[in-house]
Amino acid sequence: MNPLSTQIAEQLDGNPGLMPAQIAAELNCSEFDVVANLPAPMVALLPRDQLDPLLAELPQWGNTTTIISVAGCIFEFKGAFPRGKYGHGYYNLITKGDGLHGHLKLDVVTDIALVSKPFMGSESHSIQMFDGNGAIVFKIYLGRDRKRVLIPEQVARFTELKAEHSSQAA
Repeated sequence: MNPLSTQIAEQLDGNPGLMPAQIAAELNCSEFDVVANLPAPMVALLPRDQLDPLLAELPQWGNTTTIISVAGCIFEFKGAFPRGKYGHGYYNLITKGDGLHGHLKLDVVTDIALVSKPFMGSESHSIQMFDGNGAIVFKIYLGRDRKRVLIPEQVARFTELKAEHSSQAA
């Protein structure tokens, strides 16, 4: 175990509810450094070339929660992640009516992590996109039903993806 992994494990042993951003601030490193060095069962890294296939598949998963943090503000969208297509330097989200709209600058995404870390005492799984500085670009959390239970089909697909790439975890 490298020194950063050891420090992160110690932080989590002391407070399992710490978020990677909090640990990164405490250890003076990037959020990606923390995520990439979480204990093995918590993380798997996807090769960058898996981004397009992943984004093409996500709309079929059903409702998820997309999170974008900017300048300390956190924006959340609950609903199906839309399909998209490339144009004018962006991955343009295609949404009819209500839903997540936007234009993703995917060339800034250098790393993709599948993270399984409890949040507020509940099982939680997310797909996290990072830029070259190790900062979060956006996150997609698996969806929950009306009783706040994770959607089993999403958990199964996420677990399968994570198992396929677990040997690439840091």
